[in-house]
Order: sequence, then structure tokens, then C-alpha cells
Amino acid sequence: MSNNKSILITGGTVVNASGEVLADVMIDQGVVQEVGPNISAKYAAENEGGPRRIDATSCVVTSAFVDLHTHLREPGREDSETVASASRAGAKGGFTALSAMANTSPVADTAGVVEQVYRLGQEAGLVDVFPIGAVTQGLKGEQLSEIGAMADSVARVRVFSDDGNCVFDPLVMRRALEYIKKFDGVIAQHAQEPRLTVGSQMNEGIISSKLGLKGWPAIAEEAIIARDVLLADHVQSRLHICHVTTAGGVEIIRWAKARGIQVTAEVTPHHLLLTDDLASSYDPVFKVNPPLRTEHDVMALREALADGTIDIVATDHAPHTSETKDCEWAEASFGMIGLETALSIVTKTMVESGLLDWTGVAQRMSIAPAAIGRYSNHGQELVVGSPAHITVINPTKSWVVDRDLVLSKSRNTPYHGYELPGLVTHTFFGGRATMIDSKVIDKVVQ
Repeated sequence: MSNNKSILITGGTVVNASGEVLADVMIDQGVVQEVGPNISAKYAAENEGGPRRIDATSCVVTSAFVDLHTHLREPGREDSETVASASRAGAKGGFTALSAMANTSPVADTAGVVEQVYRLGQEAGLVDVFPIGAVTQGLKGEQLSEIGAMADSVARVRVFSDDGNCVFDPLVMRRALEYIKKFDGVIAQHAQEPRLTVGSQMNEGIISSKLGLKGWPAIAEEAIIARDVLLADHVQSRLHICHVTTAGGVEIIRWAKARGIQVTAEVTPHHLLLTDDLASSYDPVFKVNPPLRTEHDVMALREALADGTIDIVATDHAPHTSETKDCEWAEASFGMIGLETALSIVTKTMVESGLLDWTGVAQRMSIAPAAIGRYSNHGQELVVGSPAHITVINPTKSWVVDRDLVLSKSRNTPYHGYELPGLVTHTFFGGRATMIDSKVIDKVVQ
């Protein structure tokens, strides 16, 4: 297929905010040219010089996914992931936009580093990579980083986070919230009171007591959420809570939203499915920050995502080498990869349960995260003139996760051997096919 070839997606269920409709989608010149029932009849067959045809019968066609929380590791830890390898994993998962957290080496706390990450994303050419700038210098929580310079840089950073660390000092957090108001930025907070989690290894509860592992109490998360929604209200600034994991945290966010506080929140796929009893295996693939919680918490998170208390799904994709993950639990790094499995986990936990329809999935995995990050070219409805960032999903197709076949450089998926529902079959990035029939293709191929 040549680079200037138009694409016609036929027979799929097109998902927009207004609902779902059976329609064809014509893509050309990087944008949606036409959406409607049976428009394919007006175009010549592909073998007669017509557009390349993608049969989407029984499939869902939606705006492509946007991930507001990933760790791409470059620069500094290219042995575990690179921007290019994560971009391939993202395309495989149906994403066209990835947000790269700042805990790289060097830390993304200057304009120079965020511009480097931004350009690496452009060079990979499979997704838009939006760098997230550090809130504080070196992620130390003491002095604000070059927030203004990063906002004014080529990368145009609008999301700032010390993720991996909490901005624990309330005065520093207040100053950050005040600063980012000038350009409509947002602080994405890793809610973890450090004094309550010293040496913690997993969720604090019955299972941690049985296993003899230092517990991570829910209150450590909830205390920071409560503090920061009050700060955001006081300053009248935007706050985003990363990877909410507890039922108590959900209730605080629900209260804050009812008061009109500008707070948004995310949940990871693994916190929608996995529970802390998996730590009983002592397999460090299940060691993650924040930790897996109880079944009660999981159900609360699902309900919160369904009713909009939690706004979005974000993967917290955290690749690690085998040297840092395949070891005893206490020494293993925290984190799981998740780009390639995100849609399937959401399908299993939210769609098959009836908690979300596909319109809801599009809202929480595409439209809302793009809006929070101010990624104006993503998360738009599939209408004439919109950017052709499109994902095609076969909701009836299941597949088995194999860690040896993932496109990430790392293998730390907690779903190895799982049979999961919902298969991303095609991804289109700016009208260019980055995945066809579930196979990621080179950036020069349309």
C-alpha cells in the first residue's frame, strides 16, 4: 500500500459520544473524509484503483486510544524500554498517543530532556509521544523544576508529575498548582504519603500479615488525595490523581467532584482485575506501585470508572529488565507492562460485565485522557474533518497473552497465559496504518 493511498473501513460499528452506528469510514490525507452507511458503494474496488478496503464487519471502530501514564524509560534505561519499542507496543494496543513520565535518567525536569523525548517519538513515527515534565528538580520534592521552560518548549508540556514519587511537601504542591494555572496545565499526583509506606512491599491487610511482607496502607493514598483536592480547590487549579487503587480514595474524589473541584482521576487496567492475593505466589511480576488491593477495592474502582468518578483508564506501563524483576520479591522492582493488554482488560472487566458500553470505553480511553492532557489533535469524534486516529476492535475475538511475543522490550506482564477477550485488529495514526490484522507495520507504510 503506497503512502498516498486512501483507506475505506467498511461495515464496522462506529462509536462516538452520541452513540454507536453501523457505518463506513473513508480516510484520506490524514483525516476522516466521510462517515456514513454503505458509502463504499460509491468507490471503485481496490483492484480497480479504489481505496484500500478494511473489512470491519462485527468490529468496533473508535477514536484511537490515548494513554496519560506510561514509563518509556528513555533516556537512561534503554535496556528495559525505548521510545521506539514502546511506540510499537502502543500501536499494538490501539494507541496513537502516549504520555511519557518524567522519571528517566536524566530526569525530565528541563526543556532539553522533554524535547529529546518528544523528538524520539517523532522519529519512531508510530504514535505521538507527549513528555510529562517533572514537578520538582530530580523528583526530590524540594524545588520546582523548569516548569515554564518545559511548557514553552517544542514539546509544549501541559502535564507535570513526579510519578514514582509523591510531591509530599504541601507548600511545594501548592506552588506547583499555582504555577501551572498560567498555561492551563495539570499536576498529576502520585498519591503516596512517604512516611506511611517506608519499606512497604504490598497492600496492608490480612494477606500481607500472613506472608510477612511490610504492608502499604490504603490511608497512605487517601491522605494525599484528600490534602491535594483541598489544595486544588484553594488555588482553583487542575489536579489529576494517578492510579487510584482504594475504595476510600474513590469516595474522596467523588466528594471533591460534587463540590466542583477541578480534579480528574485514572485507574490502571491491572487494578481493575488483579487482587493482592496474587502476592501469595511470591512472584514479583505482581509487585507494583501502588500495590494490588482487595476485591472490595477492585469492585469500587470498576463502579467509579463506570459512573465517571474515575475519568480515564491509564496503563502505568512500567517495563523492567529480567535482572530487576526476576528475583526475590523484596529486591524486585515495582511495575507491570500494560500497553498491549489494556483494551482486553477493560473489555473483560467493564464491557463483559455490562458496566460500560463501547461509547463509554471510547470516552475513558480516548476522549477524556486527550482532554485532560490538552492533546487537541487526539480523542476527537470520528466525523468529517477529524484527525484519522482510529482503532478497530474485534470484541468477539479472544487471544492468549504470551510474554515472549510482546513488543515491549520487557516481559513483565502479569497476564502471561491469560485468555483475554477483545482484540485490537487495526490502528491508524494520522490516516496511516500502524497495525493491520493485529500486526504492527513499519512507519513508512500507509
